[in-house]
Order: sequence, then structure tokens, then C-alpha cells
Amino acid sequence: MATYPYEYYVNIVTKRYFDGVDTKDLQKVLDCFHEDAFIHEMTSNTKHDGRDAGIKTMFEGLFAHNERIWHGNFVHTVDVETESVNSQFTVEIEPHALDNQEQRYENCNRFYLKDGKFTEVFVYMSGENLLK
Repeated sequence: MATYPYEYYVNIVTKRYFDGVDTKDLQKVLDCFHEDAFIHEMTSNTKHDGRDAGIKTMFEGLFAHNERIWHGNFVHTVDVETESVNSQFTVEIEPHALDNQEQRYENCNRFYLKDGKFTEVFVYMSGENLLK
């Protein structure tokens, strides 16, 4: 099992994954995942299997329906030995539709990695599931 320094885990979550989401850079986001990874949105029990199938489709929808996405105010707990990261953060979403107001969430994600990429991501949302 490869282990990376603490900073690696924080950087893949913030500077690669969430930066890719916020800039709608689909390839940058997908590069963080193993091919057989999954995202499980726990609040509504929605699961997206496979980097090039379910995860890709989920992010295409998220990007298409929202004008602006922002993640910040991060608090991370990293466990280097188990290659995992718990991240608490704020999300601001501005939908394309003019009648929808900006939405703000306080969320938490649990990331599990193997060989430096995500294998499992568990998402806990404080509001409606946007990862459909």
C-alpha cells in the first residue's frame, strides 16, 4: 500500500477535486478517481458507480444545471495510514434558472483513496441532493 504525505490528501481534495468541480473541469475531476470508484450521496441514498459512467454523468448534470459552484471554508481530518480524508466545507450553488436563488450548504465528504486516487466517496448534504 502506497502512502502519501498529509499534504497530498488535502491537495487532491481541494486543489484537484473541488477546484475541478468549481471550474467545471470534468477531466480534472475524473482524474481524481479510479475507474471502478463510486460516489454515494448518503442523505438521499443515491449512488453513482464507475468513473466513466455514473460519476461522469452525475458531474455533467451538475455542471449543466448550475451557473456557479463554489466550495470553501474547509476543515480536513486526514488519516494517512488508511488513506482517507474527512472534509467539512461550505458549498454555494447558483442555478441557471432565473427563478432559483443561490443555495448554500454545509456538507461533509468522506474520501477513501488507493494509490493516490479516490475509490469511494461518501457525501453528506445539509439540503436537497444536487448530485442526481
